[in-house]
Amino acid sequence: MKRADFHQHHAAQASAEAQRLLDRQASLGAGWLTWVASELYRLSPPEYAAMVRRELQRLTTS
Repeated sequence: MKRADFHQHHAAQASAEAQRLLDRQASLGAGWLTWVASELYRLSPPEYAAMVRRELQRLTTS
């Protein structure tokens, strides 16, 4: 699968996953960063994890 095809196929899922991670920020408080890091580490394949990471960054800076 080409990179662009992979991205298009998984974009909505990556966005939803990033929102799920962000939604836990208030309830986890100071432990959120550690939790997010462990959640991102578990995602596979690495290309998908990078998509979620970028989307999470976009959500937190907008």
